Amino acid sequence: MLGVCGGIAAYKMAALTSTLVQRGATVDVIMTDEATKFVGPLTFSSLTARPVYSSLWDAPERIPHIRLVREAQAVLVAPATANVIAKLAHGIADDLLTTALLAARIPIAIAPAMNSAMFEHPATLANLATLTGRGYEIVDPDEGFLAERERGVGRLAPEEWLLEALARMLARTQSLRGKRIAITAGPTREAFDPIRFVSNASTGATGIELAREAAARGGDVTLLLGPTALQPPPGVRVIGFTTAQELYDAAMREVLDADLTIATAAVADWRPSTRSESKLKKTDEDLDVRMVRNPDVLAALGERKGKTFLVGFAAETDDHEANAREKLRRKHLDAIVVNDVRGERGFGAGPNHLTLLYGERGRRDLGTAEKRALAARLLDALEELMCS
Repeated sequence: MLGVCGGIAAYKMAALTSTLVQRGATVDVIMTDEATKFVGPLTFSSLTARPVYSSLWDAPERIPHIRLVREAQAVLVAPATANVIAKLAHGIADDLLTTALLAARIPIAIAPAMNSAMFEHPATLANLATLTGRGYEIVDPDEGFLAERERGVGRLAPEEWLLEALARMLARTQSLRGKRIAITAGPTREAFDPIRFVSNASTGATGIELAREAAARGGDVTLLLGPTALQPPPGVRVIGFTTAQELYDAAMREVLDADLTIATAAVADWRPSTRSESKLKKTDEDLDVRMVRNPDVLAALGERKGKTFLVGFAAETDDHEANAREKLRRKHLDAIVVNDVRGERGFGAGPNHLTLLYGERGRRDLGTAEKRALAARLLDALEELMCS
C-alpha cells in the first residue's frame, strides 16, 4: 500500500508505482486530499489498474481503511509531510490515510519530504523518534535542491532507497514462514482461597507484541497466555493458563517441537501449599501461609528442548547481566533477554530496555523503545543467531 501525501514530491510516486508494478507488485494507493492537488488520482489508477482511494467514503461498503491494510503486506508513506507524521505520532486519524495507518498491523515505512526548516524542527524530530520507537521504518530524506529554491536536508529519498526499504519490510513478512514459534507470556496466579492469590506485575505485553511480530513475519505462532486484560493479536493460536502448573503442562504438550520458543511469562516460583475451598475470613490473628516450590518451566524446557532454539527472559533488580548469564547456563538456554524491573519498570504497555545475551560472551543491546519496536529488534537478532 502506498500512501501519498501533499508535497511537491508526490509526482515522483508515479515513477515508483510504475517500477513496483513492473516488478510484479500489486499496489493500492491512498492519497490525501492535498496530494490530489499535485498529481491526479487517474495517474495512479492507470499505472496500477486498481482504484485509487482518497476518502473514507470511497467504496464504503469495502470499509477501505481496514480492508486495504489487511490485504497489503507493507505500507510506504511517501512523501510523508510534517502534518501526517505528527498525526501518526499522536494517534490522530481524521482522513482515510491516517485511519488506515492506525489500523495497520503490517510493517510501515515513512519517507519524510519537506523544507529543511520543517524537517529539523524539534517537533518533527520528536515525532519521528516516537514513530521509530513504535517500530516504523524511517527512510531519511536526502540533501539537495528544494522546491523553495533552497538547499538542505528534506528532499525525498531517492527511489532506490525507497525500494530497499520496501524489500527489507517484505523480507520481514516472510522470514519466519514455515517456522513454528511458541511464546509464553503474562503472569501466573497461585490461589490460597477462591478470591485471593499470589502473583506479580506482569501484563504479558512483551510476549503479546512478540507474538504479533512473529505472526507478521509468517510464523505459525502459539501463544501461551496468562491472566491479563490485554488482547492477544489476531492470527495466533492462544492457549490460556492461570497457574505455574497449568503453564508447565501446556508447555510440555505444545512447545517441545517448536523451532523457536521465547519464554517471557513471569512464573511464580512458589505457591501456597494448601488452597482453601472457601474464602478465608478475616480474624484478629495473623495469617501464616506456607509456600512450596512450583515446577521450573524454563528449566524443564531446557532439559527437553531438542531442536528448538530456546530463549528465556530474566527480570532482574540487581547484578542484571551476571544473574542472567548464570540462568542462561544453568537452564541450558540458547539466549536470554534481561531487563531491569526495579520499581516495576518494564511491566505494562510502556517502553522498556532489553539486552540480549548468548554464548559465553555474546551481547547485544536492543536499546529503549516501545514494546512493539523491541519485539521487532529482538526477532531480528534471534533470526541472525538461529542462522549462524
